[in-house]
Amino acid sequence: MLYAILCYHDEDAVCAWSKAEDDAVMAKLKAVQERLAKEGRLGPVVRLLPTTAATTLRKDSEPPLVLDGPFAETKEQLLGFYVVDCPALDGALDIARDLARANPGGAYEIRPIRLFEPGSAAK
Repeated sequence: MLYAILCYHDEDAVCAWSKAEDDAVMAKLKAVQERLAKEGRLGPVVRLLPTTAATTLRKDSEPPLVLDGPFAETKEQLLGFYVVDCPALDGALDIARDLARANPGGAYEIRPIRLFEPGSAAK
């Protein structure tokens, strides 16, 4: 089963890291990624640009309203995500624990995902 591991953290704290601090965290995360890739369990990995680069389309009016910035103001922001292939939730939780050891602070939300392929009905 595929799982998305959504990586949340205080964006201001992460953006305040020095290049050396950021490089050190990214090196630790790369070690986890390389292991998962060798095991054939790693899908796409995305590091999002800061929320200051976001644009939101709010569809509660007609026409929809386009706004600069993220959808919601929160303490922690979605900074990136992983897609991993695990037989069950326990495997995805183990991976999230490995990521948490590599990246101080924040939270990881794990959700099962379903791929939608063009021309096929959602199952």
